[in-house]
Amino acid sequence: MRIRVNPDNCQGHNRCKTIAPDLFDLDDFGNASAAGDGLVPADQEDAARLAIENCPEFAIELIAD
Repeated sequence: MRIRVNPDNCQGHNRCKTIAPDLFDLDDFGNASAAGDGLVPADQEDAARLAIENCPEFAIELIAD
């Protein structure tokens, strides 16, 4: 599975980065993007789901491969 961050929705709350720091990168303005190619390792799937649930702007989605 992969994560994708919609840059139009992200407001830079950074909850995702706090919850799953290995899965997200931040730009100079604090807006998130998926780290690397967005691939979520099996041992971080729960953290990815928690990050999605905690995004107040609903900017993150999980994509099944």
